[in-house]
Amino acid sequence: MVTGTFIFLMIIIIAVCVLLVLIILSQNPKGGGLSSTFGGGGSQMFGVQRTNDFLDKATWTLSILIVVLVVLSNVMIPRGNQSTLPVPPAPSAVPEAPAGTPPASGQAPFNPQQPVAPIEPAPAQ
Repeated sequence: MVTGTFIFLMIIIIAVCVLLVLIILSQNPKGGGLSSTFGGGGSQMFGVQRTNDFLDKATWTLSILIVVLVVLSNVMIPRGNQSTLPVPPAPSAVPEAPAGTPPASGQAPFNPQQPVAPIEPAPAQ
């Protein structure tokens, strides 16, 4: 049975992933990024370098948070006796014939040390 804590962790992981995607998409690989989107030039509230540093730190922090949450959710997965799947019954033991009795079909008993004769292919018709 899936626990409420596990579902909560999954919701948090999805939210962090969406936030990480938004932060990554807001970065510009050429250095402009988010800071040049909101006005550009020298009249910015944050400098280009400060915004890029913030986005870099946020990306790394969210990435590490996702790893930690995924490992934690792996611990929270129900296992063992908590499984909701039916367990198949153990196979029943087949009674073996006593060692001295011949096989019922009249064939010689199987001897693992005796080599098996190769099977001849059927003649062509």
